[in-house]
Amino acid sequence: MTTGPRSAEPAPVPDASSAPKVVAEGVLSAHRSDPRWDDGRRPVAWLHIVAPGRGVTRSVRSWCACGRDLFAAGQRRALALIADHEQHRTDCPHITPQEGRKAA
Repeated sequence: MTTGPRSAEPAPVPDASSAPKVVAEGVLSAHRSDPRWDDGRRPVAWLHIVAPGRGVTRSVRSWCACGRDLFAAGQRRALALIADHEQHRTDCPHITPQEGRKAA
């Protein structure tokens, strides 16, 4: 028994008959041409809600790719910001296309 460092020995290479099978015989495997497929969607508006429990102030942060970045603390203000965030999602030009919409 040696207590000093030992040289690393390569693991033995299994022969073809004992190699594990990756796919069962007769089963077709589906392979997409591009594993990093992208449908073009990107996050634009975020809403982060912190509601830890009784005795702790609730807070909400709403931000958007258009430059909006709002924060509210307290239950009443947090609920108002959540409602405002939902309204912003229907009005923001980064989310909703403006073509064909009536002027406000």
